[in-house]
Amino acid sequence: MTSFFPRWTLKTHGDVAPDERLPWPQTVVMGIQHVVAMFGSTALAPILMGFDPNTSVFFSGIGTLIFFLMTGGRLPSYLGSSFAFIAVVIAATGYAGSGPNANMGLALGGIVAAGVLYALIGVLVQAFGTGWIERLMPPVVTGAIVAAIGLNLAPVAVKSVSASTFDTLVGLLTALAVGLVAVNGRGAVGRLPILLGAVFGYAVYALGANGLGYGKPIDFSGIGQAAWFGLPRFTAPEFSASAMVLIAPIAVILVAENLGHVKALAAMTGRDFDPLIGRAFIADGVATAVSGMGGGTGVTTYAENMGVMAVTRIYSTLVFVVAAGVALLLGFSPKFGALILTIPGPVIGGLALVVFGLIAATGGRIWVLNRVDFAEPRNLLVAGIALTAGAGDLSLRLGSFTMGGIGTATFGAILLYQVLRGRRSTPA
Repeated sequence: MTSFFPRWTLKTHGDVAPDERLPWPQTVVMGIQHVVAMFGSTALAPILMGFDPNTSVFFSGIGTLIFFLMTGGRLPSYLGSSFAFIAVVIAATGYAGSGPNANMGLALGGIVAAGVLYALIGVLVQAFGTGWIERLMPPVVTGAIVAAIGLNLAPVAVKSVSASTFDTLVGLLTALAVGLVAVNGRGAVGRLPILLGAVFGYAVYALGANGLGYGKPIDFSGIGQAAWFGLPRFTAPEFSASAMVLIAPIAVILVAENLGHVKALAAMTGRDFDPLIGRAFIADGVATAVSGMGGGTGVTTYAENMGVMAVTRIYSTLVFVVAAGVALLLGFSPKFGALILTIPGPVIGGLALVVFGLIAATGGRIWVLNRVDFAEPRNLLVAGIALTAGAGDLSLRLGSFTMGGIGTATFGAILLYQVLRGRRSTPA
């Protein structure tokens, strides 16, 4: 009889499979490395939404443990803050782009709804497989939706670096630093572009503002006043129908993202993970709902940590238990959270230029990898209309309900593809 959890066998050299483990000291070191890899993005996403980054880091650890337990410790993954929620959270809450989000509860209710919908999709996948998802959301649709999200966020990033010439310069230098690390970095350095770019931008801003007076100085008083240990700042969700309907459809993006990650892990490890896809969706959905119940962002399996696995060839799931434990410890340090909150706005804006741009470009990458044929008018129409709706933030108002540009682009792409499905035509 197969046990729910694997019996991890000790492996001291070569590739380490999900059901194998390193000696414990090496397992701890690898777990810390995965925390470093996920940290830049997991802390940045909540800042861009006006959430508490410390709380989100804490819930990333909780979510990773939930994922580990619900997949029986067989699927190596870290769950960090999802950038897919940023645009809809900003739209639902009217967040101005700096400081705490005054309507955070509304966003949390929507995140919980997205998690529940995601988990329900997982139940259907567990029962019927993934074929229906691939028919509903082929690559032309998923690519268009992802690209529309990035384009919809573009004004937020530009506004963050446009307050002054100094802010613009800092933002652009931060974006450049991220790019240089990503392209030229080797080994561990190359896997930390967001983190190292933020450190560089922080230093440039501190020199220009605190040292030369070109901008508002960084206030470090909050770090000194914060305790070393304390509970994260938990926030309860508020369940508003309009916010929930706006945010919940992001589950569609998480499904496509997670499906791609599971397939990639299967290719890297040589294992058949298809029987675990439904459980992975359910686990990610439950983790997202739990995070939303306490003040954290929606979560998703992280490509950053998959990159670490691809380089190290260490896939042991026990490494992610250690990583989750480290994230929980960081979440219990208000002083650590106060340090994150001192990151200047132009630095965050520079990081946003990169991240939002990469989200948009990822849509194109999906098209290229899946060889989407844009000589086919159906594909051109679906992609073109979705991109325009997302970039222009086309809102759909039905009585008191309003659907923002991301929702319009998402549902529009799915429905339009199905309406035009099978009606192949040749270009004029």
